[in-house]
Amino acid sequence: MLKNIKSTKRAAPLKKIKTEKELRQLEERYCSFGDTVHYTKHPKFFSNCEGSYLYDEKETPFLDLQMWYSAVNFGYKNTRLSHAAHHQLDTLPQVASQYLHREKVELATMIAKDAEKKWGTKGRVHFNVGGSQAVEDSLKLVRNFSKGKSLMFAFEGGYHGRTLGATSITSSYRYRRRYGHFGDRAQFIEFPYYFRSCACRNFSKPVTPCTNKYSKCYGLKGMSKEEYGSYCVQKFARLFESEYNGIWDPKTRQCEYAAFYVEPILGTGGYVIPPKNFFKELKKVLDEHGILMVVDEIQMGVFRTGKMWAIEHFGVKPDVLVFGKAITNGLNPLSGIWAKEEMINSTIFPPGSTHSTFSSNPMGTAVALETMKMLEEEDYETSVAEKGKYFLEGLKTLKKKHKIIGEVDGLGLALRAEICKEDSYTPDKAMMDWISDEGMKGNILVNGKKYGLVLDVGGYYKNAITFAPSLDISYEEIDLGIRLLDELLRRAEKK
Repeated sequence: MLKNIKSTKRAAPLKKIKTEKELRQLEERYCSFGDTVHYTKHPKFFSNCEGSYLYDEKETPFLDLQMWYSAVNFGYKNTRLSHAAHHQLDTLPQVASQYLHREKVELATMIAKDAEKKWGTKGRVHFNVGGSQAVEDSLKLVRNFSKGKSLMFAFEGGYHGRTLGATSITSSYRYRRRYGHFGDRAQFIEFPYYFRSCACRNFSKPVTPCTNKYSKCYGLKGMSKEEYGSYCVQKFARLFESEYNGIWDPKTRQCEYAAFYVEPILGTGGYVIPPKNFFKELKKVLDEHGILMVVDEIQMGVFRTGKMWAIEHFGVKPDVLVFGKAITNGLNPLSGIWAKEEMINSTIFPPGSTHSTFSSNPMGTAVALETMKMLEEEDYETSVAEKGKYFLEGLKTLKKKHKIIGEVDGLGLALRAEICKEDSYTPDKAMMDWISDEGMKGNILVNGKKYGLVLDVGGYYKNAITFAPSLDISYEEIDLGIRLLDELLRRAEKK
């Protein structure tokens, strides 16, 4: 019998890197810019993190109000979830996806039972690694169930990922531009973005809203938010009035489109919150025409809005739900889909329908299982609603103080502020970029201590601050965030 022989040869160690300058030179030479975000010339280096803060080499605290795009909902180095990861690392850190492990089964059971309790619908859970991959799996699931239909509806401003399939249902052409023609590209439908419709405008100065290129004007001035939501649904429903609108055969009552992919609140699109009645009315139209509703909860799920799933605020039952990000608090990649039993049972979606080597990896499922247990034991529904209301009041105070804030809004701890020209309406992307970069300098003094502020930029015009703080953020940290933002706005108005 051959004995296991361990090689004594070791790779030559890399020369110890001492300075950030050396690291930047190596990154410039050896790292692809395609897998990261070089929107600024010199992205910040961080060396530590804890709670609501990131720290640079100088140990300057940067209050993070975007938490890795809402992946770290429960704070950096969350003790309970980190312990779950360490425990799994010491027991069963690796196992091939064709075998079973306890954590996968228990996690799927918790998610499916929670969905059945809320929506009265039996379903199953299917795992993958990242959000885009889960979206890909959902597309396969939908195509299979709808007997091969490949066309989807999605929202203007919607974002579902950057794999080829996910890009086809993401409205931004810039993600598709370099990769050829997308024959299955979604038909993009207007999202009820009330602030950018002239329906809500009460102009203090003589302005003709129809000539404002930043306003979608339909002669609707004075509509309530709910009336505008109904109007948007009616515009969509018009597509089914005649076969000549190109999607519906009234003789066979069949639609060419299989599903509508929705974000309950637009994520990258700027944390735009729809009217309360919108999704209920939209779902009625979809059900009448045999179109599935696939709800993308990758960014807004796991209590970001004060509910496990953001769609719960709007009183509809999804046919498919996609999740990821915060389910593991960013500790280990895991994503997945929940779907109704008739779509995902083993007779219609058998073994091998999709596959990823790391799809239900034990590290991810263990942390996600602990997340679900934590959510059962702690009242995040109440705390997120209360903290979100407090944070929003702070943003409203800043809006009154600074004309360059055009609108603030929020649901739970998903909040937004639009940075505009001094007319409080015209988007100001350049100012937004400046504010974001200024926050990363780490030189904002509060009570004699230097801080930085981590902000995320989104929206149709890239002028919206999208706030996604830790759900465990303290009221003192919210106050600090408002003070830091106030100082950045003051600097911006003086520059």
